Amino acid sequence: MLARLPGAEVTFVAPGGSTIVTGDARLRLGVDATLDQVTSADLLLVPGGLATRRLIADRRLLEWLRAIDRTTTVTASVCTGSLLLAAAGLLEGRRATCHWARLSRLTEFGAVPVAERLVRDGKYATAAGVSAGIDLGLALALELAGREVAESIQLAIEYDPAPPLSAGHPARVSPAIRDAILQRLQRQEDALAADR
Repeated sequence: MLARLPGAEVTFVAPGGSTIVTGDARLRLGVDATLDQVTSADLLLVPGGLATRRLIADRRLLEWLRAIDRTTTVTASVCTGSLLLAAAGLLEGRRATCHWARLSRLTEFGAVPVAERLVRDGKYATAAGVSAGIDLGLALALELAGREVAESIQLAIEYDPAPPLSAGHPARVSPAIRDAILQRLQRQEDALAADR
């Protein structure tokens, strides 16, 4: 989304290596730079996912987030990326959101959890689960480049959601479905922890 902003220069940064494998091992992403190679950013966007469970205790990453945050105009996250921002101390006393299954964890780091799709508190913008990242991208495009650019991006990606179900929020599904999702997430986290 943000790569479509006029003049945007996107750098995908990771603690090390040239490839990131997602926590569920289903996707591989190329890395442009390591933490040591990036010392400033206008906008920092921290993604979420299963790997955040491991990275939440990575002191080097948390220090890097604090350092980059001192240079940003906007610091943002999608899904459980907000847990990394919170663990770095950046969301203390601030309203924030993340994936519904981990929303309460924000309090562990002094953030104020808000069950909304997008939350803006000062220069911090947080989005709920992964699909809310599209909404965040459009909101930031609107803020940074204006309505015409944001509308052009929305049309270019044909983002006109009309899901066939209304099960995108935990309040609109059965307890059995919610519990099954929570159990699956816990199994995935346990498997990642065992691989360490």
